[in-house]
This record gives sequence, C-alpha cells and structure tokens, in this order.
Amino acid sequence: MLDTKKARPAAAGKRANKDEGALRDTIARKAYEIYEERGREHGKDFEHWLEAETIIMAEMRKLNNS
Repeated sequence: MLDTKKARPAAAGKRANKDEGALRDTIARKAYEIYEERGREHGKDFEHWLEAETIIMAEMRKLNNS
C-alpha cells in the first residue's frame, strides 16, 4: 500500500524544532521579566506566560509585516 503522506526532510523538522525551542525560550524570558516587574507574585505563572506570548507574537508579526 502506498503512503500518501508527504515526507518532510529531516533538516526541516530539526529546524522547526529549534525555532519552536527558541520561541519558547523567548516567551519564558519575557514571562519571567513580567513576573519580576509585578513583584514576584506567585501563582500567576500562566497569566504571565500568556501575556508574554501575546507580546512576543505581536512583535514577530510586526517584524514580518515591515
């Protein structure tokens, strides 16, 4: 039987994983920055992550549209 799925080159998969890892690291640093700016309040990690993600993604869209 033929496999109808398109094969992705291994290099493309590794690059995507590396890019995703770099994006997670950037968001994590921004979330920690927000955590510190807000007085290191515990229990707000998810809120800080979502805010950081929103900020970073907006910055990326702005750069891509320039």
